[in-house]
Amino acid sequence: ALAAKAGVVGAGRTTAPPAVPGLPLIGNLHQLKEKKPHKTFAKWSDIYGPIYTIKTGASSVAVLNSSEVAKEAMVAKYSSISTRKLPKALSVLTRDKTMVATSDYGDFHKMVKRLVMSGMLGSSAQRQFRDTRDMMMDNMLSTFHTLVTDDPHSPLNFREVFKDELFRLSLIQSLGEDVDSVYVKEFGREISKDEIYQITVVDMMMCAIDVDWRDFFPYLSWIPNKSFETRVHTAESRRTAVMQALIRQQKKRIANGEARASYLDFLLAEKALTDEQLMMLVWEAVIEAADTTLVTTEWAMYELAKNPEKQDRLYQEIREVCGDETVTEDHVPRLPYLSAVFHETLRLHSPVPLVPPRFVHETTKLAGYDVPAGTEIVINLYGCNMNKKDWEEPEEWRPERFMDGRFEAADMYKTMAFGAGRRSCAGSLQATSISCAAIARFVQDFAWRLKEGDEDNVDTVQLTSYKLHPLYVYLLPRGRK
Repeated sequence: ALAAKAGVVGAGRTTAPPAVPGLPLIGNLHQLKEKKPHKTFAKWSDIYGPIYTIKTGASSVAVLNSSEVAKEAMVAKYSSISTRKLPKALSVLTRDKTMVATSDYGDFHKMVKRLVMSGMLGSSAQRQFRDTRDMMMDNMLSTFHTLVTDDPHSPLNFREVFKDELFRLSLIQSLGEDVDSVYVKEFGREISKDEIYQITVVDMMMCAIDVDWRDFFPYLSWIPNKSFETRVHTAESRRTAVMQALIRQQKKRIANGEARASYLDFLLAEKALTDEQLMMLVWEAVIEAADTTLVTTEWAMYELAKNPEKQDRLYQEIREVCGDETVTEDHVPRLPYLSAVFHETLRLHSPVPLVPPRFVHETTKLAGYDVPAGTEIVINLYGCNMNKKDWEEPEEWRPERFMDGRFEAADMYKTMAFGAGRRSCAGSLQATSISCAAIARFVQDFAWRLKEGDEDNVDTVQLTSYKLHPLYVYLLPRGRK
């Protein structure tokens, strides 16, 4: 029975990963209806191990739930499983993989990754935007101080303040301007910055997790799914209209000599890009900075507000290193507990719980099992980071696990938050710089306390780790001048 469960079919023959029992035709789809599959996958790993297979309609999917197996797939066996498998919604929103994060490894991916690293996210480009990031930090702290002074007894909405400043940074880096409004000819009117954010960021995130049942039954793709198609294509066309309007407006500023240097300027100098590629790369730059960094920093501040003794340890570290000096990105390498707070937050609240699926395009072995060509590979980062073999009491937020030499820099891949191998995240340097500097500034200036009743407020938005309820906190100024 055990041999059958593990997929062993005979001496000298193939050994398949364990399979989760399902139903005819639909497979395991009925067991994933709660829309938080990463949590279900993690529970199944306790029964079936770090790698197992499920059926989602017509597709066979191998789910990986340990850092070691995930690293094997992303690095050692990368050549066999490097092709992205996008659901219909993401295929539409990314214009069939016309961006860095979703493109398959090849000439196009190498070109656009070089562009984003040289023009925006690499170390040299990040130095160019340092003043803008410092301005963002000063603006946020000024806003916090004003809100606390005006109404010291009311909790403030952290997300609103941080979101506004992050989006401002995204616009300046991507387009060269903090855009207050833009005229969109397809709408026949001017839209505000809030509307720009809603259309280019929020609507896209919600559509990205929209499910088309035909993804699970490709042989039925000829059947219309009108409500899904209307929803996704409408959101995509609105996004395109807004991005084209923003790019047109910025091109005019560039022509008039009124614009500061930006990622758009850099891309315009690349004659090899089509208009569609240009638009998608700029949009990717806007959405990446405006969303994933927000998710990580909000969770970090939630955990610090919930754990005052850990918040105090971080504050004391900042005092010892910085004294009365304002903490900046330059201090971050000398703040090991801050780094531990950041990495532990990524572990427990990974911004992307499930890595988008890849195809196995040639039969390979993973963790000693034979995985046939045509199988989809899903890496469950949530499962990897809740694996009790890798992490002691993984459900606890405990930055100390990254201290005292227990994890070297080379071991940080264990959280998998920035991927591994050739597909490691291009934005990891910027995300680390912004989030760590922001966390340090926030704790240096204020003592943070949760709104009463929010201690267990950890629900997330469907299959993302986006905090369902915005973080509301009380801030007590520490008296810095």
